[in-house]
Amino acid sequence: MKFRHFAAASAVSVIALSTHAGAQTQIDWWHAMGGELGEKTEALATAFNATQSEFVVVPSYRGSYAETMTGAIAAFRAGEQPDIVQVFEVGTGTMMAAEGAIVPVYQLMANAGVDFDPSAFLPAVVGYYTDPEGNMLSMPFNSSTPILYYNRNVFEAAGLDPNTPPTTWAEVEAFSRQIVSSGAAPCGFTSRWVSWAQLENFSAWHNQQIGTLQNGFGGLETELTFNGPVQVRHWENLARWEDEGLYRYAGPGGGNDAGPSFYSQTCGIMMESSAGRAGVMANATDFEVGFGMLPYYDDVPGAPQNSIIGGATLWVLAGGSEEEQRGVAEFFNFLSSPEVQAQWHQDTGYLPITQAAYELSQAQGYYEANPGADTSIRQMTLNPPTDNSRGLRFGNYVQIRTVIDEEFERLLSGAVDAQGALDAVVERGNALIRDFEDANG
Repeated sequence: MKFRHFAAASAVSVIALSTHAGAQTQIDWWHAMGGELGEKTEALATAFNATQSEFVVVPSYRGSYAETMTGAIAAFRAGEQPDIVQVFEVGTGTMMAAEGAIVPVYQLMANAGVDFDPSAFLPAVVGYYTDPEGNMLSMPFNSSTPILYYNRNVFEAAGLDPNTPPTTWAEVEAFSRQIVSSGAAPCGFTSRWVSWAQLENFSAWHNQQIGTLQNGFGGLETELTFNGPVQVRHWENLARWEDEGLYRYAGPGGGNDAGPSFYSQTCGIMMESSAGRAGVMANATDFEVGFGMLPYYDDVPGAPQNSIIGGATLWVLAGGSEEEQRGVAEFFNFLSSPEVQAQWHQDTGYLPITQAAYELSQAQGYYEANPGADTSIRQMTLNPPTDNSRGLRFGNYVQIRTVIDEEFERLLSGAVDAQGALDAVVERGNALIRDFEDANG
C-alpha cells in the first residue's frame, strides 16, 4: 500500500472518520516528528485508519524526542498517558526502567493474537530494542545510521575521482588536504553529531567496546569504556584536523552547522544521518551528491564491523483497555508490513526495518534508480553485530551526550588533550549512570 497520497487528504479523512467515532476505539499516538516528516508520520495513521473501521489512530506531535518522552512519563504519572509514544534510541534504558509503565511489544502481540515474527526484522535494528533473552520491547519505527555524503563537483575540481569516496580516515585526511590546497573548497569535511557519529558509531564501526556488560545491555551496573587508544587516537586527529582547517566543527548536539557548510560547498564531505538523504538532495541544488560508508582506520583489527542505529521506536504504555491494546497491535502489524515499510524507507531515507521491505525496494528498482540509497543498509549489515557493535543502553544517556559535547569542545579549545577529554567523559558519564542506577535500582 502506498500512503504518501494520504497526507493531502488527512484532514478530510479525519473528519469523515469522526462521524463514526462512537463505534471506534481511539488509539492515541504521541510522536516527535515535525515538519515534512511529521506529515508523513501522520499519513501513516491516516492510511491505517482507512484500512479498517474498528480503530482510529490519532497522532499528536509533542515536540523534540526528549520533550515527547518526558511528557509521556509525566502523563503516565497523572493517569493521562497515550497508548503509544515515540522514544529515541538513547531513551531505551529509561523506558526499560519505568517498571509497570510499559507493555513490551512481544507481550502485546501475543496477548492480541497477532502474528509477529521478530526474525523478520533486520538484526542490527531489532537487536537494539530487545532484552537479554531476545524479547522485543518496543516497535522499531524510524531507524537510521550515519553515512558519508560528498560533493562530486568539488572532488572533480580538486582532481579527485568523483566516483570514489574515501573509505579510510587516511583517505579522508588526504582528500581533505587536496580539496583545501587546490582551492576547490575551504574545508575538507564536517560532521553532524560528534557523539553519535564520531564516538558511538566510530567505536562500533571499529569493534571497540563502548561500555561494560555488553555496552549496558547486560544490566544497570555498566560503566563507560570508550576512552581507549583507538577512540583517543581519533579525537586527537579530529582536533589536529580542525586546527589545520581540514575539518570544521559543526556545533554541539546535532551539529546543525554541518548542513549549511556542505550545501554552500564550504566543505566537500559531510557525515550525516542516512535519514538526512531527502534533505541533502533537496538542498544540494548546485552540485551532484555522492555517497559512501563511514571511514575507518585500516590498521585496527576487526574494522570495519557494522554501524549502529539512531532514530526511535514506538513504546506501548500500560493502562490502556484490552481493545486499545489490540488496536495498537493491529497498527504495529500494519506498520511492519513490507509495502508500508518499503514506502516509508523510500520516502524518508530511514532504514527499512524488515528484510522483506528491503527486498521489495530492490524488486521495485528503487536502489537502481537512486544510487547510494542502500548505503546505510549495507553498512549496518556488513557483519553480524558483536557485543561491541550491537548498540548501547545506558541510563541518563541524554545527559551523557551533553557531557561528550562539552568535553569535545574543551579538546578543540586546547584546554585538555584527547585522553583527558575522553577520561572526563567516562568519569562524568559513569557518575550519571550511578545516579540513574540509584534512582531505578
